[in-house]
Amino acid sequence: MLKPFIINKYLAREFTKVIINMIFIFFSLGFIMNLFEEINFFKDIDIGIYIPILLSFLIVPSLLYNMFPFIILLSGIWFFLKIKKSDEVIALKISGMSNFSIIMIPSLLSILLGIIFITSINPVTSALVKKYENLKGNYERDKEYLAAITENGIWIKEKNSEKNNIIRSSNLEGENLMNVTIYKFDKNNNFVRRIEAKSANISSITWSLKNVKIINENGNILSENEKNLSYNSLYDLEKIKTLYSNLDTISFWNIENEIKLLEERGYSTKQMETKLQRSFAFPFFLLAMVVLSGVFTLGIKSKDSNLTYVFIAIITCVLIYFFNDFSAALGTTEKLSVGIAVWMPIVIIFIFSAVGVIYANQK
Repeated sequence: MLKPFIINKYLAREFTKVIINMIFIFFSLGFIMNLFEEINFFKDIDIGIYIPILLSFLIVPSLLYNMFPFIILLSGIWFFLKIKKSDEVIALKISGMSNFSIIMIPSLLSILLGIIFITSINPVTSALVKKYENLKGNYERDKEYLAAITENGIWIKEKNSEKNNIIRSSNLEGENLMNVTIYKFDKNNNFVRRIEAKSANISSITWSLKNVKIINENGNILSENEKNLSYNSLYDLEKIKTLYSNLDTISFWNIENEIKLLEERGYSTKQMETKLQRSFAFPFFLLAMVVLSGVFTLGIKSKDSNLTYVFIAIITCVLIYFFNDFSAALGTTEKLSVGIAVWMPIVIIFIFSAVGVIYANQK
């Protein structure tokens, strides 16, 4: 009983070391590449090197999280080739372990890591991305507008040389914002007037307001029951529907609340539902990457070129990785149901891997 435990502990420890080394490599590469991007962004702003370095530290953990399946894939290939090259595989087989047993330990570890990443690491990376966007947003000169969906409704801020307005709406119905209130301010942020409308058609940046009432800064009604009024906005329907284009700012624990909030405001929840399903599928996706790496390495013949098979494995799994994104996009655009779109690539990988494991186990 003690011998299998010691062997399994050794395999888990060595696989963990490989993952840590691979994370360090990806972090270093990601940090350097992003640092150059941030320096280029701030080339016309005299802020020194501190802000670009800080921004890189804030955003790279999220990039690592999104690339973690690929990291696990390369870690698995590295680990299995390492123990094969050092003839540890032969020693493990002499001790009574099969290729399936050897693959099983990293596989279970990958599931555990997947659960930890989703429940613990993802909330941290989401908070860091929010901090990154807020910090970098302070230096974006062309940031003339801001929009958000909250429990109090849909809020839009528009600011440029011609206007300084805050808009609130209760919800979105088709192409119309409902129960719209537009707060107008002058260049010195002094309140000027308030425009209230039953609805606003936002199919273009020229909004068509219905049943309008205009109130001045003293609360006096200047105009009432106007059937139609045009309002030139910086936003249209397409822009407003992309408020959640950066889903990396949403923590796993907040996804269900965000889905309910979007439903209440009349927004499509497909992107959020896809993110939720992909979060549930994340540990199994890591598992599939480990199994594939074991199939491509432990399943090859000793006389074959390892580099050739590793190259084929990397290309194949990278294609599968991007196929996963493509399939999820089909769910977001309602070409497939969200569940099928997210889980289909994983099922396909497992079917392929099951055949490979059977073959590798005979080696």
